[in-house]
Amino acid sequence: MNEPVTRPDDGPGLPEGLRDRVLRRLGLTRTPSPDAEGLGELYRAWCSRVSFDNVRKVIALADGRELPGRGAEDFFEAWLERGAGGTCWPGSNALYELLRSLGFDVSRGVGSMRDSGALNHATNRVRLDGRTWLVDSSMLTMVPLRLSSEIHIGSDLFGAEVEPEAGSHVIWVDFPPQPSPIPCRLQPEPISHSFHLESYERSREKSAFNRRLYARRNHPGEKRVVVGNKRVSKTASGMDVRELTREELCLALRDEIGIHESLIEEWVGCGGLDLAFEEPPPPPPVERKPPSQRR
Repeated sequence: MNEPVTRPDDGPGLPEGLRDRVLRRLGLTRTPSPDAEGLGELYRAWCSRVSFDNVRKVIALADGRELPGRGAEDFFEAWLERGAGGTCWPGSNALYELLRSLGFDVSRGVGSMRDSGALNHATNRVRLDGRTWLVDSSMLTMVPLRLSSEIHIGSDLFGAEVEPEAGSHVIWVDFPPQPSPIPCRLQPEPISHSFHLESYERSREKSAFNRRLYARRNHPGEKRVVVGNKRVSKTASGMDVRELTREELCLALRDEIGIHESLIEEWVGCGGLDLAFEEPPPPPPVERKPPSQRR
């Protein structure tokens, strides 16, 4: 077994038995090696099988519970048994612990989604052979993003744009049904596990994912999203958006996102289905354009 890379203030780590169950559920028939090939294989599997969703968080907030997925074991057990992923804080921590258990040199990162100045997004960086790669549990870009001194513009449906700026990077990501890419400014320094947990707890008070449903999962050649009471499908041919009935919404969570019926019932029972039909506030405008759209 590869020895984990340890850092001060790390989380408790991932038990080997749980790690192996996760790898099997990800569809990996062998343990990924801690190199570029292994990183690409693991991250591609994550982006194909683990959803970004707020189902468990909405339930926890409605019931006054501890936020779900504070620990990687809780995140993975819920995913294995009930199909739920999580938002950026629990998802990035779980991916961090999985990478660390496989021997990768991984560090926790933080960024400002929409480049608003607020540190509201958690992510991970991996160092390999003197290069740095972003592996993000929320952006689901299918391939790790190289963080370098050059602009990178992704060429396919899942691609992102990476722009070096002010000693760090701005990542431009397509989040359907948003009409244009959203910037996320990365902070250059890594964060500690305690800062990560404190930031997740603060998200109780303010987050785009505390009420209205958002669930996204990659499918071959397709980004599929259930947001509010709408189903969104984006392929190379374009974007299709349609409104769902209450019954259709629950079926979409089960059949297209992969959430277990028992968890959907909990979500409905706590008022999550009603919240999905709330009219959302307009998102703040993005004043800048990504590198590919500039002249």
